[in-house]
Amino acid sequence: MQLPTSPDFTLHGKRALVTGATSGIGLGAATALARAGAHVLCVARGAGPLADLAAAMAREGLSCETLVLDITDIAAMRAALAEADPVDILVNSAGMARHGPALDTTPEDFDAVMNVNLRAAYFLSTAVARRMIEAGLRGSILHVSSQMGHVGGIDRGVYCASKHALEGMVKSMAIEWGPHGVRVNTLCPTFIRTPLGEQTLADPVRRAWIEDKIKLGRVGEVADIMGAVVYLCSEASALVTGTSLLVDGGWTAD
Repeated sequence: MQLPTSPDFTLHGKRALVTGATSGIGLGAATALARAGAHVLCVARGAGPLADLAAAMAREGLSCETLVLDITDIAAMRAALAEADPVDILVNSAGMARHGPALDTTPEDFDAVMNVNLRAAYFLSTAVARRMIEAGLRGSILHVSSQMGHVGGIDRGVYCASKHALEGMVKSMAIEWGPHGVRVNTLCPTFIRTPLGEQTLADPVRRAWIEDKIKLGRVGEVADIMGAVVYLCSEASALVTGTSLLVDGGWTAD
């Protein structure tokens, strides 16, 4: 009997780009990819946090470089990626939330969230995919979406709109770029303990709502998303595209 070959979860020889890399889920993604063997280009708006991240990576013997960049500046983002070597992996973890009742949403709030969560994600995807296709790379593009890309939520009209739109965008891009070997997926976490998430968890009413919805009975930790990131960016998920991996503790099961 010939046993099947196990899938490869390692990323040795791969180049990865991670946005929002200095905190929360982005930091977890950058760390997970580097520990799996990838050289990681860590992108964020703050030079200080990026320097701290590079130092921490170096102490662990991990391979990374940093780039100060606001991905909502489409021209600057395109110019920076045109100058850099093409990457095999993109993890876009940059995101924004302005929660509140839909009746109180201002056009400024709406535009701010959509600018980061959808517009920047769209043009970042196209810029990275173009370089992948030109270089003949069979790449993986992963957007950090949310369980709120699949359901509704209290005071989350604009945020849900941006994430539902992101899910549709990813499906369409997966269809278009599949013939080139470029995969496009989303990772959809529940509430994760991050500096941003703690703002919601500090509210007793919101925390009770969250704990009631998560069937496994606990809020997520950054470590909970790290294995999923490596899976979706490695050859272990070579036939996975145009879909979502929900790391939501069962929130969307009912």
